[in-house]
Amino acid sequence: MSWSPRLAARLLGCTSGQEIGVARGKPAHNGRHAPHPCPPLPALMSSDSGRLVVRPSEGLHGEVPIAGAKNSVLKLMAATVLAEGTHVLHNVPDLTDVTDMAELLSAMGLVVTRDGATLTIERPAEIVPEAPYELVERMRASIVVLGPLLAKVGEARVAVPGGDDFGHRPIDMHLASLESLGARFTSSHGFIQGRADQLHGTSVVLDFPSVGATENLLMAAVLAKGTTTIDNAAREPEIADLASMLNRMGAQVVGAGSSTIEIEGVAELTPVEHTVIPDRIEAATFLAVVGVAGGEVTLLGARADHMDMLIQKLGTMGMRISPTPEGIWAMSKGELRSTDISTLPYPGVATDYKPLLVAMLTVAEGIGIVTENIFGGRFRYISELVRMGADIRTEGHHAVVRGIPALSGAPVRASDIRAGAALVIAGIRAEGETLISGAGHLDRGYERFDEKLRDIGVDVTRLP
Repeated sequence: MSWSPRLAARLLGCTSGQEIGVARGKPAHNGRHAPHPCPPLPALMSSDSGRLVVRPSEGLHGEVPIAGAKNSVLKLMAATVLAEGTHVLHNVPDLTDVTDMAELLSAMGLVVTRDGATLTIERPAEIVPEAPYELVERMRASIVVLGPLLAKVGEARVAVPGGDDFGHRPIDMHLASLESLGARFTSSHGFIQGRADQLHGTSVVLDFPSVGATENLLMAAVLAKGTTTIDNAAREPEIADLASMLNRMGAQVVGAGSSTIEIEGVAELTPVEHTVIPDRIEAATFLAVVGVAGGEVTLLGARADHMDMLIQKLGTMGMRISPTPEGIWAMSKGELRSTDISTLPYPGVATDYKPLLVAMLTVAEGIGIVTENIFGGRFRYISELVRMGADIRTEGHHAVVRGIPALSGAPVRASDIRAGAALVIAGIRAEGETLISGAGHLDRGYERFDEKLRDIGVDVTRLP
């Protein structure tokens, strides 16, 4: 089972309870010190800890509630830096990445409290504009505090980010975009130091539709003086969700979700209440699970309009998928056909989908060619699939996958969130037991993953 903050508090005898956002040794916004707060959850259970045992499963059925989008809520949490007062976020998944972001905000002086799927974030008048290494190293998404800090405080000191182990993802585009608004940066000893007396709107053309760079630029531009236009902007649903929250806070953002976004800067923003969109990557993962195992499942709350290209691909592979008033209905006979896949910026096939699709192709009829166009080095999990008997050959950004009827269970290791999910999918169609170590990665991106799998009939067990 995964560790909740409440369980960790009971085990350690600390008194932070539901409050996960008061930094140790720092006063809360009302001047009081937190009484012996618990250490951050990942200090108790790292991504490399925990194991899952997966056994062959078929004929799945039931309903899976899809949680709020991890890739959205982390940026929404960062956006609360822009406005003093109390913010409320609903449909927040219980993930270690969310806990990490809460700890990061805490280190800056904000207070985050969880009640079920709701986060309350109190942003005081004075904050510390620094994101320390021991928190930033856990996830790359933490770099998005840079834009809000520069826009609201005028300075930021942020450690160079860490996160998933699948290759280098440079942040030069983030810095260049913010520099175009008037920010100045220096870098030393593993930290980026930024300053901005007053940001000014301008026209920015991104070299690549980077999600993170678009988000950072968007959150900085809402308080810049004048108009900012972002061309070749990322178009992901998470961008539109962030813009929706910013507009409710008083920003003037037009075009989010398209390749051109226009932002008219305002003098001040106010705190709001906002509901996070459903996680399309979690929904895709359970579609892949149903695809290899066979069965009929409804994904409650999922949005088919956020996954058009993926749903088309899965239809080509032999699945039947339809939107319903409750979410998405999916059916598979467990007999898949191969297809070619290329990752592209949204609305193309997301790079986060690729490990899931590769796992499906390993047991599909025929040969599929997979091309990675977004990030280098994101084929590292393939060696683990090969240990399970998969017939995969890689060259550069390409992988050729020849499907076989069934894989063979083996001890394997998850190197990141989606690689871990791919190994679970493969284990469902593997003879014998598949022992996946590094299962803590899954807790960064999936809420109660093994429980949800068991609820629809997957034979999976969590071990320490």
